[in-house]
Amino acid sequence: MSQLIYPGLILRNHYAIVRELGHGGFGRTYLAQDQHRFDELCVLKEFSPQVQGSFALKKSQELFEREAEILYKLKHPQIPRFRELFRETINNKGYLFFVQDYVEGLNYRSLLNQQSFTEAEVIQLLFQILPILDYIHSYGVIHRDISPDNMIQRQSDGLPMLIDFGGVKLIQAKVESELALQGGQNPSPTRLGKVGYAPDEQMRLGMVYPNSDLYALAATMLVLLTKKEPQQLIDPQTLTWNWRKYTQLNPKFGEILDKMLAYRHSDRFSSVQDVLVALSTINPPPQISINPTQPILNQSLPPQPFPPQTGKNSQIKTPLLVFIFILTLGVFVWLGGRYGLNNYANQYLNQLAKTEEKRQEALQEKRRLLNIDFNFFVDLVNEEFYNSYPEQRGRTLTDTPSDAIWREKWDQIADKFLQRLGKISDQSRIKLGTYSINDLDHLKSQVNQLQLSSQSLYDLADAKFFDLFPEQSRNADLLALPIGQVWQAFTDDLVKNLEAGTAWERVEFASKKTRKTLKDRLKPGEGKIYIARFNKNQDLQVRLKSPESSTLLSIYTQKAQSLLEDSPKNRWSGRLSDSGDYQVVVVSKSSRPFDYELTLETR
Repeated sequence: MSQLIYPGLILRNHYAIVRELGHGGFGRTYLAQDQHRFDELCVLKEFSPQVQGSFALKKSQELFEREAEILYKLKHPQIPRFRELFRETINNKGYLFFVQDYVEGLNYRSLLNQQSFTEAEVIQLLFQILPILDYIHSYGVIHRDISPDNMIQRQSDGLPMLIDFGGVKLIQAKVESELALQGGQNPSPTRLGKVGYAPDEQMRLGMVYPNSDLYALAATMLVLLTKKEPQQLIDPQTLTWNWRKYTQLNPKFGEILDKMLAYRHSDRFSSVQDVLVALSTINPPPQISINPTQPILNQSLPPQPFPPQTGKNSQIKTPLLVFIFILTLGVFVWLGGRYGLNNYANQYLNQLAKTEEKRQEALQEKRRLLNIDFNFFVDLVNEEFYNSYPEQRGRTLTDTPSDAIWREKWDQIADKFLQRLGKISDQSRIKLGTYSINDLDHLKSQVNQLQLSSQSLYDLADAKFFDLFPEQSRNADLLALPIGQVWQAFTDDLVKNLEAGTAWERVEFASKKTRKTLKDRLKPGEGKIYIARFNKNQDLQVRLKSPESSTLLSIYTQKAQSLLEDSPKNRWSGRLSDSGDYQVVVVSKSSRPFDYELTLETR
């Protein structure tokens, strides 16, 4: 293990190293606890390429960051979420890390050592993995390294997860290629992937296509079915696959695998959708047992995937509203049994289902038009739902009539969020779910270039955020919660406004004048920053004239010390200890627009 990174070390002030998971040519991989997420486990991948020279290192870092940006955009429930990229200096040595979600479970290599896979299980596995490939291919991303080692069966729900994209491994090859060109040499083809799993065009020529992944996937399925490695299944003379002597499959399924494994990429299925269509024609279809917790991909309705119902805390007393609903339904059934009124109960339930379907379709369309990431939005609404109805925490909302009332409440919260999120610019809204501490650091750097402090920026951002979300606590660690993404989006918009010259003003005093009165108007959620230069030992008086309980006033020194912060008071006076620029911030906490006067006077 690296001597500088060890269990117990805390990186970026909140990633506590637990142990090393593995290492390769580009660095080591660590299991860590994210102390900003209640010690949730995550994976830190260290980027430390084995390249020589400053140019090679700089180039590899550029490529790494570019590749990381692509992976960061991938948001799929069966791909570990890429959280952030950050730099860290330890004992004067620079490190580059990227952080991913940790997937608890066994990879399919380990599962293969414990069990055999049937044809039905392998077909089910294909139906669960192919949509992931379809998703990443739609972003122009090719995995390049599909094998039993890079698929994990998630312990929580049994679903396969696709890990270890080969794009990062591609970086070293690209660096070597560019170095060869710089030295006047012809670069060798980029060869990535595992022998036997990767097709010939990838291993020999360094070329990949979307159906190169289909080849590797089919090879993986045959390994699971036969417990034989590809080298044992491929004829070394003809390079054809001879798997039939090891397993008996439905002839149609065998033909599909053969086509996925065609030597020439042009002879394979051209896309994931073509494979799915072919699989759907297998007759008779295998008896596949679908995991009841498996999410349905590309669904039209916005589901509510709440945490699974487990443990003693899941035994929750039925709320009064649900009890009334069940009682009403029971009356319908009783009447139906005695007087033949079952049709009334059915009509009642059908009407409820249609109403709910229309409501959820409308929510889905609103979210789509606003370009809000689905997974982020569900996390955001779940957080508020459980805060509003803590008695529901720890259980899963079902699609049964008894949960209809709670599904409606969830949808009501979702609708309120969509209305508020519409206040964010299109450019910032599309980033929701992807903001990181690095982004916030960048925003602070931008306002610092305007000679504005981060405290002033936060004051204006808080004014906007808490005007729209008054139910949120000002004492909460927002950045550790999904709602913190919304705060960062408002901050992003605010920085753009500040750079455009709005929401701040430099105050210049005329010659021999020591008093200045400024007038302006604030709308709900707005604020303004005033910058003025004062001298050491001057006495400063700040007076704010505004409607009662309508403002918060802050005063910051050039050294970012606060003389007054978020105060409802409208007066401040004192002797200044330093010369330089001082910032006076006025923000609205009123629900109505109002005019104000700000007077700055020195002696």
